Amino acid sequence: MAFVKDMLRMWAHSWKRFISIAMITLLGVAVLTGIYAGCRDAFRSTDRFFDAQGLHDVQVLSTAGLSNGDIAALRKVNGVAKVQAERSQEVTFDLDGRKSATMQEIGTNGIDQPYLQEGRMPKKAGEIAVTRKFIRDSGKRIGSRLTVTPESASSDTSDTNDTNGADGTNETNGTDEAPSFPTKLTIVGVVLDPQNLSNPDGYSAMTSFRSTATTDYTFFAPSDGVTGTLYTSATLLVKGAAAESTFDESYENTVKQVTDRIDGTVKTDRQKARRQELLDAGNKKIADARAEADKKFADAQSQIDANRQQFNQQVDQIVSMQAGAAAAGAAANGANAGAAAAGATTPQLDETTRETMRETIIAASPELTQAKQQLDQAQSQLNEQKASTEQTLKTKENELKTSIPQVRWYVQDRQSLGGFSALKSDLDSIQSLGNAFPIVFLLVAVMMSLTAMARMVEEDRSLIGTYVGLGYGRLAVASRYLLFALLACLIGGGLGLIAGFLGIPAFLLVVLQGMYVMPGLRLEYDWLYGSLGIALFVVGVLAATIYACVQEMRQTPAALMRPKAPRAGSRILLERIRPVWNRMGFLGKVTARNIFRFKSRLIMTVGGVAGCTALIVCGLAINDTVADLGIKQYRDIYQYDLMVVSDDSDASAMRTKVVSDGRVTSSLDVRIESGDLTVAGSGDGDSGKAGSSGSESIQLVAVPEKHLSDLGEMVTLQPVSSGILGTSGVGKTGSLKLDDDGVIVAQSAASALGVKAGSKVRLTNGDGVQATAKVSAVNRNLIGSDVYVSETYYAKLFDSKDAKNTKNSKSSEDSEALTWNAMLAKLSGSDTSQTDYAESLEEDSSVMKAVSCAHMADSFKFDLMGAVVALIVALAGGLALVVLFTLANTNVSERVREMATLKVLGFFDREVHHYVNREMMILTVMGVILGLPLGRLVGGMLTMALNMPSLYFEVEVKPLSYVIAAVATMAFALLVQLFVNPVLDRIDPISSLKSVE
Repeated sequence: MAFVKDMLRMWAHSWKRFISIAMITLLGVAVLTGIYAGCRDAFRSTDRFFDAQGLHDVQVLSTAGLSNGDIAALRKVNGVAKVQAERSQEVTFDLDGRKSATMQEIGTNGIDQPYLQEGRMPKKAGEIAVTRKFIRDSGKRIGSRLTVTPESASSDTSDTNDTNGADGTNETNGTDEAPSFPTKLTIVGVVLDPQNLSNPDGYSAMTSFRSTATTDYTFFAPSDGVTGTLYTSATLLVKGAAAESTFDESYENTVKQVTDRIDGTVKTDRQKARRQELLDAGNKKIADARAEADKKFADAQSQIDANRQQFNQQVDQIVSMQAGAAAAGAAANGANAGAAAAGATTPQLDETTRETMRETIIAASPELTQAKQQLDQAQSQLNEQKASTEQTLKTKENELKTSIPQVRWYVQDRQSLGGFSALKSDLDSIQSLGNAFPIVFLLVAVMMSLTAMARMVEEDRSLIGTYVGLGYGRLAVASRYLLFALLACLIGGGLGLIAGFLGIPAFLLVVLQGMYVMPGLRLEYDWLYGSLGIALFVVGVLAATIYACVQEMRQTPAALMRPKAPRAGSRILLERIRPVWNRMGFLGKVTARNIFRFKSRLIMTVGGVAGCTALIVCGLAINDTVADLGIKQYRDIYQYDLMVVSDDSDASAMRTKVVSDGRVTSSLDVRIESGDLTVAGSGDGDSGKAGSSGSESIQLVAVPEKHLSDLGEMVTLQPVSSGILGTSGVGKTGSLKLDDDGVIVAQSAASALGVKAGSKVRLTNGDGVQATAKVSAVNRNLIGSDVYVSETYYAKLFDSKDAKNTKNSKSSEDSEALTWNAMLAKLSGSDTSQTDYAESLEEDSSVMKAVSCAHMADSFKFDLMGAVVALIVALAGGLALVVLFTLANTNVSERVREMATLKVLGFFDREVHHYVNREMMILTVMGVILGLPLGRLVGGMLTMALNMPSLYFEVEVKPLSYVIAAVATMAFALLVQLFVNPVLDRIDPISSLKSVE
């Protein structure tokens, strides 16, 4: 019982150490669990919401629309649970200028159901539900009316679906019609689109660089009132996918099996079948037009023939009359009655005579002459029309195959949804930080626990010897300190769990909800992860405590009960530098000896301060890196001011429009396609890293062969090579050239997939054709994943018979010259005028997308990362404060007798403060000097962990960040002095000198 009382008394006396260990554990556990818990809560709530609303696992789009045959084929794919055919139409309306919206039919199969936030769901024709963004921008409310106008290109598929028949009509075929929605609308509800969780009332616009929306708003309408049998898309749910978390790799693998099946056979077969349907429809229209024309021509010919017969009868009647009159006259003048009798009948005329008489009669009569000319003219015109129509139809037949483009299917998963991929990448990046930072906290916790517990055990050295001498086991004696450390860890860890599963997640979710709307969000506790988090710090701290106990208790009880002999005097290196040493004062020499003679104190103090400083620098480094991404990409790397993209059919009109506006100073026509870059892990050295694998969505940019050298004027081409710890070697500007031997891959994609110069990669172009390409170089690029390819190499990859996946590749007879559907241009004028011009271009019907680099540079922000960095810096500052407090108190407890001696020698309290604090400030400065470059090093390592799609973090630390980190650490050291000075003042010289150290 006395042993227990003494143990409790010892614990109460060491309350400062107890608080220090508990605080360090609290901070470490909070960092370890807090960021993880916040991201996990967001992941789980979003996954539940997606499952409840039936967010599609796979979406199939087609450039020619989808028919019932396509839907039926998708239903037969193994692994598909549900298929929902969807219809949509793009419309425009007036809202402080021309605005666009997508009229989306609410599916009846439970897929992609909008989440009702206010009002009710639309049920009747003309009723719609709108998003909160529209309500905010328009000022309208439930019950308001709106009139919309279908765009000239009507539906999403009209630009590519409709083919011109022989009669000039725009219909896809004889039976399928593009979707059409009511135009007079009434708002009955406000909903959340599950495909886009961006918060319109927060700062979701900060992630505009990842927005893929093609219209300003989305209106949801019921099936009632929607016409058209052609579908704009098909959405699918995959069997077993709902049971997996949508953000886990297992979900991606489940969905990928189905997308691979669709890509394997269904896609190819249905693309061919759909194009054949369009060809058959076109041929049918031509045949119908020919039949209709033949009927019209036959009717016209019949009319002409009837008129000509009537004309001939009239002329023949006149010929007969004249022939009869001539015969009668001849009879009157004849010699006998027989001749008269013979002349009394109509004479028989031969054909030549009759024809001569016909011509004579017609020529003698102006009316007959005019009638004959009219008949001849009508026949001539009819013959010309028949010949012209037949030629036109033959031309249509010849042009039909080339006028109907190859049908393209796009099979996409949830990653193609801008809102989904943005949320996932944001949370993944934050979770990466949450996995890395606790390691530094754990190391610092172990160091500080070792320092504190070693001092605690050393102070009880004689008492330990007494207990061991009295027969107490060494384990029982060590348990005094092990239980002390364990209790501190458990209390600190328990408080850390409260902060980690409640405080930090609440903070992160507040920030997340400023960017995304996540219905049903709630905080959840993870027993396993929380227990393991505490156990990790308990093991580390107990290991340090055990080491300290073993170091002391391996001596005999007699040796322990005797005072520990002071360390033998020794010279420090500075003493050997006479010019410096001789000029130092007495207190300066004492301070130097105290600092460098006690190596453990030096290492622990400098190491602890350096670790905390490094954490602060690391957090600020990430903030600086993210803050400059937009400027570096859109000001330095992209030299052009405007990128304009159009549909292939509108490419010429788009270029004419941009050039005629007179804003362009120089331009480069290119072809831009959305594709994929894949590295298959083979380990044979072809890929960037042995065994590496993965896929990245890319923007494939084909450059005309005659203008390869002009690419360097629009994009800064700098070769890069991977460095260590987040660094990369950047070559000289302009030293990189695009040629016909390979592709240039953006650094953002190359870093994520481990690709380097000389690697073999698999490229997928906009047609879905795959080919293996050689990477000639990796170009410096921070945002987006551009892959540059020459016109010749593009044709070699995707048009040759050697291209991979030949079943999807074009035949040589179908190969066509590339259509330059995009333009990179440099503009005159200010940044504001360039932004306004890009916005005005998007209103043009020939422009699909116009992007201003000035606008992107100014609008690029990453506020979620900034909030997390602020949290980490705050926690690192708290850790620095606890570390300095622990080290300062340990330093004082080790030197109580020394401080008492100084007071006996006549030192005033302020001089004693200066004597002790000067050493701590010098050690702090040394730790700061070491921690600044260490922070840059750790920052590079952490940014490597931030492996986000289409982003490469080029580590940068601004000088101001170094200053802030150094000043913050020194400020914490000065703050600790305010707590330490009263302890120095309370030292009693008499009692302290009597005590045995």
